[in-house]
Amino acid sequence: MRPPARRIRRWGCVVALLMFAAVCCAAPAGNAISAYVALKTGAQDDGGIAEGGSAADIPPRMLTAYKKAVQQVGKYVPKCQGMRWPILAGIARVESDHAVGRNIADNGDIRPRIYGVLLNGSGAGGNTTAFPDTDNGKWDGTAQGERAVGPFQFLPSTWESIGKDAGGDKTADPHNADDAALGAAIYLCADGRDLTKRDQLTAAIWQYNHSSAYVANVLGWIDQYTAAAKDPDLKNVSGKARTAIEAALSQRGVPYSWGGGTASGKSYGFCCSPSGTSGANIKGFDCSGLTQYAYAQAGITLPRVAAAQAGAGQRIPASLGTSALKPGDLVFYATAPGHDLTIYHVGIYLGSGQMVNAARPGTIVRLDAVNAMSGYAGGARLL
Repeated sequence: MRPPARRIRRWGCVVALLMFAAVCCAAPAGNAISAYVALKTGAQDDGGIAEGGSAADIPPRMLTAYKKAVQQVGKYVPKCQGMRWPILAGIARVESDHAVGRNIADNGDIRPRIYGVLLNGSGAGGNTTAFPDTDNGKWDGTAQGERAVGPFQFLPSTWESIGKDAGGDKTADPHNADDAALGAAIYLCADGRDLTKRDQLTAAIWQYNHSSAYVANVLGWIDQYTAAAKDPDLKNVSGKARTAIEAALSQRGVPYSWGGGTASGKSYGFCCSPSGTSGANIKGFDCSGLTQYAYAQAGITLPRVAAAQAGAGQRIPASLGTSALKPGDLVFYATAPGHDLTIYHVGIYLGSGQMVNAARPGTIVRLDAVNAMSGYAGGARLL
């Protein structure tokens, strides 16, 4: 992720309050948020995240394929450690947006098939090197050269060496979600990598595509999906607080949309955030849209903007520190803590130093540490 434009983002929501009465939270102030949750060793039945969960922007059948690949990869690369479904999801998000818009059959077949540009050296799509045909068009639909195929965008020549049948139909098909995900897991696990180590995970992604920008992009998505998949401990939370929290958690993986979100759910936002990112074509939530929605499910009506939400319920002063927060409390951040008119962001506290958060353009609803954003301005207890 690129570091935020600090000055613009710190004051963007104050400006936005004047320009757009409907929205409050454009982006975090200070340093870029890291949603990274350390990847653990060992395989779990649910695909490596013991706490379970999913991400709302991934088609369920694709998520099933990612988790299935995690369970199967040890058969082919027994020394590999730390493969997790968020790793596969990060790759597939960048390569094909999880095959969104295609039909994914119960057996995993994806139609219409996903083809990359023809790698003939023409320069189209950024390709400058011609790759001769290796499969006579079997997988890429053309004998005029090579093109990447499937949700993980393998070249036919690469697929020939790593493709495996994950579904039991005796065909290793890169256009099948299960087969493609398993192939990607095998490829990333080459030489028995330990993917719990950041440097080896980075090396695996670099092997997939020799581009620093690509690696950074994929790592960002892996971090977000990892955070989205990790469930908080809510065993001591009940009543309306739990209802609000679970409503917010149910939206994990939904994209941030500047101006997006209502009491009824996610919605299209409008142009433009201080970072220049438009929400007009993104259906999702900004920070206060998410809190408004979550509390509506508990029967509580909140104002639309974060600064106004600070006036609801019992105010928890910042001077008491984050230890004064309880699960279900709103958490506020301001450019000038102590002056509620400068509040630019709001989240919902989960306990154990975590909050559910619609952080900024380019991210998804996810879990973050309460200290991930600058200018802690206290909280509000509504329940």
